[in-house]
Amino acid sequence: MSSRFETGAATHPGRVRAENEDAHVVLPEAGLWAVSDGMGGHEAGGLASSTIVRALGSIEPQSSAARLLAICEDCVLGANDYLNQIGKERGGVIIGATLAVLLAQGADYVCLWAGDSRIYRIREGEIRQISRDHTEVQALIDQRVFTPLEGKAWPRRSVITRAIGVSPDPGLEVENGMLLGGDIFVICSDGLTEHVSDNEIAKLVTTRPSQDACDHLVALSLERGGTDNVTVIVVRCQNSNSARSGDVSGRDWE
Repeated sequence: MSSRFETGAATHPGRVRAENEDAHVVLPEAGLWAVSDGMGGHEAGGLASSTIVRALGSIEPQSSAARLLAICEDCVLGANDYLNQIGKERGGVIIGATLAVLLAQGADYVCLWAGDSRIYRIREGEIRQISRDHTEVQALIDQRVFTPLEGKAWPRRSVITRAIGVSPDPGLEVENGMLLGGDIFVICSDGLTEHVSDNEIAKLVTTRPSQDACDHLVALSLERGGTDNVTVIVVRCQNSNSARSGDVSGRDWE
């Protein structure tokens, strides 16, 4: 599995925050990559993200896509329950984090997310945001209250509506499809997308090796202010033994 993917990862606390409450895990041998961003302004965001990533980091290679997905979901549910319990023991505080996960097995991929950490896919030079932000501002954009450009200036644009650890149901959203040789996935926290546009992300990851692209994306976000922790993972699918046409639901995930 690992030989099929060229992977890079980079993280930085940014230029404003003293602590890096982002966490990430890279397991190409298991077909799993993830970014978790501790909720700023809440207690123990670093505890939340590290708990989630530690749970996912325990996953070993599986014999089937369905098994990999089931174990991943079980790990997230276990971390969610643990964080809920810790929050209750500390007087009802919120201890939560976003999560964005990419799984790959055979010719299929699946993305799981909660919050505003993002998953992009670049295919034949075109970038597509697979995840949909779970934020107040995205909900208002969907309702046509704001345009996306107006939403960028809204004071509550960073308020998220789903996260791991804040309720009994983590609210994971899922989308799956089929891999094509040459597909590139980018998984990142909002510390990147606050400063770097989708087109800039696509240009960097299609013209540089995965690790070099990660390093340059983090450096660019820091150059433009680095107002938050920033984490980015780039996963490049190197095999050509995959589907020949556009997205299809991967039945093996069922």
